[in-house]
Amino acid sequence: MAAKRIPKKAAGKPGVVATKAATPSALSEARARIDGIDQQIQGLIAERARWAHQVGKAKGPLKAAIDYYRPEREAQVLRQVLDRNDGPLSDEVLLRLFREIMSACLAQQEPLTIGYLGPEGTFSQQAMIKHFGHSARGLPLSSVEEVFEEVEAGHADFGVVPVENSGQGTIQSTLDMFLTSHLKICGEVELHVHQYLLSRTGRIEDIERVYSHPMSLAQCKAWLRQNLPNAEKIAAASNAEAARRSRIADDAAAIAGESAGHVYGLKVVAGPIEDRADNTTRFLVLGRELFTHSGHDRTSLLVFVRDRPGALYNVLSPFAKHGVSMNRIESRPAHSGRWQYGFFIDVSGHVEDAPVKQALSELGEYATDVKILGSYPVALL
Repeated sequence: MAAKRIPKKAAGKPGVVATKAATPSALSEARARIDGIDQQIQGLIAERARWAHQVGKAKGPLKAAIDYYRPEREAQVLRQVLDRNDGPLSDEVLLRLFREIMSACLAQQEPLTIGYLGPEGTFSQQAMIKHFGHSARGLPLSSVEEVFEEVEAGHADFGVVPVENSGQGTIQSTLDMFLTSHLKICGEVELHVHQYLLSRTGRIEDIERVYSHPMSLAQCKAWLRQNLPNAEKIAAASNAEAARRSRIADDAAAIAGESAGHVYGLKVVAGPIEDRADNTTRFLVLGRELFTHSGHDRTSLLVFVRDRPGALYNVLSPFAKHGVSMNRIESRPAHSGRWQYGFFIDVSGHVEDAPVKQALSELGEYATDVKILGSYPVALL
């Protein structure tokens, strides 16, 4: 085997050491060692799957995959993975590997069915896979409202819906559903979003109209203004739907994730084209029950206040009094009367934690109603 060539600009410089190529015997030894490690890994994964099955049996005669799924336990396991990681693989890579192992072990009983804003190729699908792994069964749905409906009806075990973007703010249609829904938030996912301009021809000069979800159009408005100022911008129900509509005409394009291009046979014209490099979307995992605390949680509340001076101040004061940090607050029309509003509030901690419990017990004096939307593990990477 030929020796590795030293790059010209490195050759002869002080402190630069040329690396000799491995001998055939050393290479064979390394490959044999890797094969042995692979065998050990496979055996340990099989052993883990058997013990996961034992856990299921210990829980008794449960009927469905949802009865085996414990998001707080998964969060604890994944945090331990991060705590143990000394490299060389990144935290993100290890989380993805262990998520898939856990997903496959859970699917021994029966795969979870997860509703998400479809069709196939959306960022919601990416968030679903990031949280539940590829062994879960995805159920693409046509709207956020339908995701809520299918989970409430029991046709999906959980749902994944977008709730806010780091640059464009809250997705109001998602918040509005909580005004009447009985579903609970049992998880959250943060997805770093890259937007691509996709078309059938791959040529920017062919493009006369651009389809995308309104929030994605907003995330890319500066790029569109500079590069496609005369193209018509058309809102679609989802980015994947935009990609599907764009594949039938040479003069159409879509803004969507790169995966949507693979699904619908489109070429990348440009990308990433989002205006902010830190473009991140937060998704909520919807379920039908509250789960116990994981040790690092967030609680989401919907609070309706009495119409009096200082009402909001009085509602927030108990959290400050008991040392509970507030992460977010958003007001929405309450749909219960004209000029009546509800406040969506995120606080640190679980509803079972003493400080949160004490703060909530003091809200009754100032709030007409307090609805606990969910207590759930804080998103990892």
